[in-house]
Amino acid sequence: MSLKSKSIRFIKKHPKKLLFLTVLLIAYYFCLPKILFKAPTATVVESKSGILLGAKIADDGQWRFPVVDSVPHKFETCLLNFEDAYFYKHVGFNPVSMGKAILTNIRAGHTVRGGSTITQQVIRLSRDNQARSYFEKFKELILATRLELRYSKKEILKLYASHAPFGGNVVGLEVASWRYFGLLPHQLSWAETATLAVLPNAPSLIYPGKNQSKLLAKRNRLLKKLFDKKIIDRTTYDLALLEQLPQKPYALPNSAPHFVQHISKTYKGERIQSTLDKNLQENANAIVAKHYRLLKQNLVFNASVLVLDVKTRGVLAYVGNTSTDNLHEKDVNMVQANRSTGSVLKPLLYTAMLDAGELLPDMLVPDIPTQIAGYSPENFNETYSGAIEAKKALARSLNIPAVRLLQSYGLHKFRDQLKSFNLKGLNKSADHYGLTLILGGAESNLWDLCKSYANLASTVNHFNSSSSEYFKNEFVEPIWRQNSTIDFGEKSTEKTLFDAGSIYLTFDAMKEVNRPQGSESWEFYDSSKEIAWKTGTSFGNKDAWAIGVTSDYVVGVWVGNADGEGRPNTTGVTSAAPILFDVFDILPKTDWFLKPLDEFTNVEVCVKSGYLASVNCPKKTISIPNKQNHVEVCKYHQVIQLDSDKQFRVNSSCEDLSQAITQSWFVLPPIIEYYYKKSHPTYRVLPPFRGDCVRTNTSPMEIIYPKNGSKIVLAKNFEGKTNEVVVKLAHAKPETKVFWYLDEVFIKETENFHEIGIIPSEGVHKILAIDAFGNETSVIITID
Repeated sequence: MSLKSKSIRFIKKHPKKLLFLTVLLIAYYFCLPKILFKAPTATVVESKSGILLGAKIADDGQWRFPVVDSVPHKFETCLLNFEDAYFYKHVGFNPVSMGKAILTNIRAGHTVRGGSTITQQVIRLSRDNQARSYFEKFKELILATRLELRYSKKEILKLYASHAPFGGNVVGLEVASWRYFGLLPHQLSWAETATLAVLPNAPSLIYPGKNQSKLLAKRNRLLKKLFDKKIIDRTTYDLALLEQLPQKPYALPNSAPHFVQHISKTYKGERIQSTLDKNLQENANAIVAKHYRLLKQNLVFNASVLVLDVKTRGVLAYVGNTSTDNLHEKDVNMVQANRSTGSVLKPLLYTAMLDAGELLPDMLVPDIPTQIAGYSPENFNETYSGAIEAKKALARSLNIPAVRLLQSYGLHKFRDQLKSFNLKGLNKSADHYGLTLILGGAESNLWDLCKSYANLASTVNHFNSSSSEYFKNEFVEPIWRQNSTIDFGEKSTEKTLFDAGSIYLTFDAMKEVNRPQGSESWEFYDSSKEIAWKTGTSFGNKDAWAIGVTSDYVVGVWVGNADGEGRPNTTGVTSAAPILFDVFDILPKTDWFLKPLDEFTNVEVCVKSGYLASVNCPKKTISIPNKQNHVEVCKYHQVIQLDSDKQFRVNSSCEDLSQAITQSWFVLPPIIEYYYKKSHPTYRVLPPFRGDCVRTNTSPMEIIYPKNGSKIVLAKNFEGKTNEVVVKLAHAKPETKVFWYLDEVFIKETENFHEIGIIPSEGVHKILAIDAFGNETSVIITID
């Protein structure tokens, strides 16, 4: 009879037995839970090289790391020799060991020896160490055999090493290695490894000062066993016996606590290999700690640092705060906190205007007392230069030129462009911010600001490394997982937002910023780094910013108080910039950005004004982004006629112009000229007309303050007296006498210094000024 026929006969003869066997096999197959261990695990964050940076304890208060990737050879050797010598030979249980254990325990009258294999111990750990009984042992035995069918021996060892108890709230080999020896498991000596191998058998022995002799005896017996088996030699054995047991727990590494906290919000209980560089992170921590000791003398307690890799967009260092105390918000992550931006958005406006063809680097921008719809911006140093080159206005972070440029460019247009940067704190309309947007009226955080500058830097890099092309997905979030990569999207000849040439010119202007005290001569050293950098200080000295960019790195720094308290002298230059350059000093030196030549074209501009050249001015050739140019032809150069001595102007009313000397003259409007000549000694005002000449209609003077149409509230001082309105006038020839009138009534005469104080009544008034040559200027004001 064939085997098939015999099988059919058996099935027909014993259907109940077969059904029972089938049910039994099914029950056996499903008896082991799909997920063995459901206890929560700690969030573990490692550096890019796999070194522990920090961890957040599991929700149940246990230091329990996720399952280890591998078990070190030393620990496996010690563990098998102590717990389960036949681990690789049995199928989950060892009948011989179990029999010996039962006989020993019967003779002793209580449990003195266990016969459980490592596989059985894994099952017991997964079942939360159920009360020991023979029935429980039987269940463990069945489950252990099922575990052997599902997992390899190496995987079972990893489960044991990750869930074995090591005393107190320490669970798993990795945590135990850090807590008791301050080392990675594979860095442990034979004595240290042997200590941890015997500890899960009696974890209470680890407590300092208690049962140390029992733990030492256990360890030494295991070392003797290893020596007898010739696993370790005599020298190693003798030295291992001399090693002491751990006396107190070590703190876990905590190099990036705020980064760990930030990651745990999304990846709780996971092991994350980050992009952070361990050495750079620790050095950044040390730099912040050094400066914190100085800052807190001014009652400034918080600071943060972020370092990004421009090419990969990986986060290299993340210092969320100083090591201050709870009273001063040490746990607040200031990398992610939205704060007033100060001046750090100015380079974005500069880039936008270059990109739009509405600005040239050397173009003069007015820097004069300004009032726009009731808003009166002031420079940080409360002075005026009259007019300044656009790139120098950016380098010096002057507020008035920035506000005037924003008004010229268009507030709403700039606000719309900022959406591409995804600055999460900047979430209100243009009308809400007004022109203060460019001076810190908006909020953002260090993460988003550094990201924005990294995106701009990468735009230039990619343009140069490709065939002069852009990537469509250039503006992306930084990454912090080691195995993550950025998808920059497809290449395109169309710019993403701003062209590479405009960005390059912006960085070039930012490179010229004077460094903080002690670093002024940085450009004279061969080892110095070329860095484009920008500082910012919010109103009330509440926030100090510094952001630096090279072709490889972006470094961002914020300094201030997390509770928003401002402190005197807390500025971007004095507080944040020194940290910035200390961090750059520990970064590798990189080459400056390559000039994106395909984005440039040459144009002629006036040497003194920076505007497109006219026929009347000295010229120079510069490179600008190749696009339609909306900048005006220079209007600051006039052709004038001088007498033979070049002392006076003449015209056809008093001189034969064929005998006159024709000359181009750089002439600024009176109000600009008034301030410009103070800081530019070489500036020459227009010569006066000779006395016998009929004058032109050009007015040589202008009222600086108040502006025409101003509404002024007369406040009272501490003595109860009404303050005066101080009226100021700029004259091309200050020595000229000026006669002042209020509502057609003569008030005063001034000479050289044209400034008067008046107290008009409530209502509308006309202020009129007439000079000795009959030139006049006036403004209308309203007094409330």
